[in-house]
Amino acid sequence: MDGITKTHESTDQMLSSKRSFLNGKVAVITGGARGIGAETAKLLAGNGVDVIIADILDELGAPLAESIGGRYVHCDVSKESDVESAVKLAVEWRGKLDIMFNNAGIAGPGGSIADLKMDQLASLVAINLNGVVHGIKHAARAMIAGGKGGAIICSSSSAAIMGGLASHSYSLSKSAILGLVRSAACELGQHGIRVNCVSPHGVPSEMLVSAYRMILGKTDVMADEVGKIVGERGSLLRGRGGRMEDVAQAVLFLASEDSGFVTGHNLILDGGYTSAVSQMSFIYQD
Repeated sequence: MDGITKTHESTDQMLSSKRSFLNGKVAVITGGARGIGAETAKLLAGNGVDVIIADILDELGAPLAESIGGRYVHCDVSKESDVESAVKLAVEWRGKLDIMFNNAGIAGPGGSIADLKMDQLASLVAINLNGVVHGIKHAARAMIAGGKGGAIICSSSSAAIMGGLASHSYSLSKSAILGLVRSAACELGQHGIRVNCVSPHGVPSEMLVSAYRMILGKTDVMADEVGKIVGERGSLLRGRGGRMEDVAQAVLFLASEDSGFVTGHNLILDGGYTSAVSQMSFIYQD
């Protein structure tokens, strides 16, 4: 038992020291007040990163930022000036920006494509897509001026690569992010700036839980129940659904030098769901 304990201790020490190069890095996380953004903020802060939470949920974001030794700024990502102010806060506070996580997004209108209201689509695009453009633009400016590169990570979705998982408007916005990330990676690589995506599937965030409440017609559906449903039907890993911590760990990886040769990449976090048919057990039966 002592040997096992020592092995675990040495492994923990190795992992801890491996992430030590994140100490003193500075990050801005849009949509960081709750859900995936909040989990990521806490994980980055725990690895020595100074985190700015940029969100419209002041009552959640401000105390979270204080609890992790970070800063909070009210930020509506559809407004370029708000995103610019969040990035400027990083530079004024710590003199630089190293990590930008463009995470803010909304579900938007559902229904048939034949009934899609263009004003509702425009509102979603203003947040989900234009907000990411604003984030990449102003992060790039700060990182280029700093002269030491950086990491920009954007939230896409499994709905960007597989039809029928979400509304037309949401799928449109998340698909566009993939193209934008690849294009930005081509330009910004010359400045040592890496640009990547994370694409979660079935992670029981507030957005997904709300969607399942509508689908199931039950207002009391909770995150654990959604996670169980996804684990049973939306993953090749039987009984294993996605977790917000999975996404946070992926962002940590893409923000760190562990992914120093990774750019223009879409890291899909789906338990294999979008890569293969999940109901093929008859092939493996004797």
